Amino acid sequence: MNTHVTIIGAGLGGLVLARVLHVHGIPSTVYEAEASATARAQGGMLDIHEENGQAALLDAGLTEEFRGLVLEGHEAARLLAPDGTVLFEDDEERGRPEVQRGALRQILLDSLPAGAVRWGHKVAGVRALGDGRHEVTFADGTTVNTSLLVGADGAWSRVRPLLSDAVPAYTGRSFVETYLYDADTRHPAVAKAVGGGSMFALAPGKGIQAHRESGGTLHTYVALTESPEWFAGIDFTDGAAAAARIAEEFAGWAPELTALITDGESAPVLRTLHALPVDHRWDRVAGVTLIGDAAHLAAPNGEGANLAMYDGAELAKAIAAHPDDIEAALTGFEQAMFPRSAAAAADGDELHALMFGDDTPQGLLAMFTGGE
Repeated sequence: MNTHVTIIGAGLGGLVLARVLHVHGIPSTVYEAEASATARAQGGMLDIHEENGQAALLDAGLTEEFRGLVLEGHEAARLLAPDGTVLFEDDEERGRPEVQRGALRQILLDSLPAGAVRWGHKVAGVRALGDGRHEVTFADGTTVNTSLLVGADGAWSRVRPLLSDAVPAYTGRSFVETYLYDADTRHPAVAKAVGGGSMFALAPGKGIQAHRESGGTLHTYVALTESPEWFAGIDFTDGAAAAARIAEEFAGWAPELTALITDGESAPVLRTLHALPVDHRWDRVAGVTLIGDAAHLAAPNGEGANLAMYDGAELAKAIAAHPDDIEAALTGFEQAMFPRSAAAAADGDELHALMFGDDTPQGLLAMFTGGE
């Protein structure tokens, strides 16, 4: 095969795609809008699932490197009532080891040939040239033509319009992120409440979720079911005032829980949650496809990064299996991806209903305990 694969987006999905292609001797170039690998923080913890994320890393030949990133004990989970009472606790390992997203991204970057990722290439537009070829125009005015274009460029993909008119819709809920650092020493009551891994404290329509990261860092996701206009009424440029306003929604909750908001040591960051239709799919368009959130953005449920990596590995293997018939490779890949991603998105919607529905936390507790 002499087709050069053009990948838009250096997230986990795009990098796994590039790596597995490289393993099979197929050249690719990844174009990324960010200026460098360290241009921004890469999010928090990821639990990497055996059936998809770990399988993708095996295809990438990076299992040993991945194992070196695992934070032991961070699979622990606990469910608290708003008054701080522990409703459920589980310290068992479930085959879903936790790693830092940034560290995982770095081992993928390190596994690629020099120059495989072109930083500072923000896509301004894409257009079809005919015969399965496409032109990508970057913000600096440069262009690249390709016979195989893959959009791995996330929720607001610039490649997606070549295939689909779908636009992510607001889910009705947003997260507000905060951090506490060196929590065991500086915030011992909060650290104790969170425990060794994930903590959920939930009520209908809202919740305080926290995750223990490396070095005693607690990463909090405050969930609120409110409109974009409601959040627009909060001045997030004033971190202290924004945190205080968000904390008002949890009046009467245990102080060791609300301290995750009010004592945050970084300015609170609003993360609005959007999703594509659960059954999002498209008709085959020659020379282009999508992976990860570009293809199947869903409410966060622990599957997004895993699915993106699996998409990347599966697409690379399909291309390697059909080097002389790229359309057969893309057709086979998409026909397997569509039902897989739809099932995961539906599961995510069900999880959010359990977490934030009218009978929370009882529904989630039943899920944790197997209905006991």
